[in-house]
Amino acid sequence: MVGFKNRYMVMEVFLDPNRDLAVDDPIIITQFNISKAIKDSILVNFGECGLASSLGSFQVKYVNPITKLCIIRASREEYQKVWSAITMVRSVGNCPVMFNLLDLSGSIKACKNAALKCDELKFEQYKLVAGARLTDDVNQHMQNCLEKIKILEH
Repeated sequence: MVGFKNRYMVMEVFLDPNRDLAVDDPIIITQFNISKAIKDSILVNFGECGLASSLGSFQVKYVNPITKLCIIRASREEYQKVWSAITMVRSVGNCPVMFNLLDLSGSIKACKNAALKCDELKFEQYKLVAGARLTDDVNQHMQNCLEKIKILEH
């Protein structure tokens, strides 16, 4: 018996750079928000049939609201449709966003390694920018996110 063949995409979410950075993010990037935005984009751009064919394996596996990194799973047959729909997403909630593909892989293990490396580097940058404003809560939340990546499975 052959298992389902999937593709895993490590995506970076860029929020609107013109918004006021002193104010907290108007939305919190969550698995639900990202998933809804992508599904809506698939529906608008590929119709109900496109959405139905993509939903079989589609899942947002991981989202880090601090570094704005996410891992998305799609079937091997449908990943290009999902990827193109992701590039056409212009907002999550009311916040304008853009997605950037950092890694595309056929295995969750390779994807985990790429996401872990990228998340660690982005958090180091975040710590430099935040400086003294970095709280223990944020640091603990980031460590929890890194642990979530390490235990990801199919």
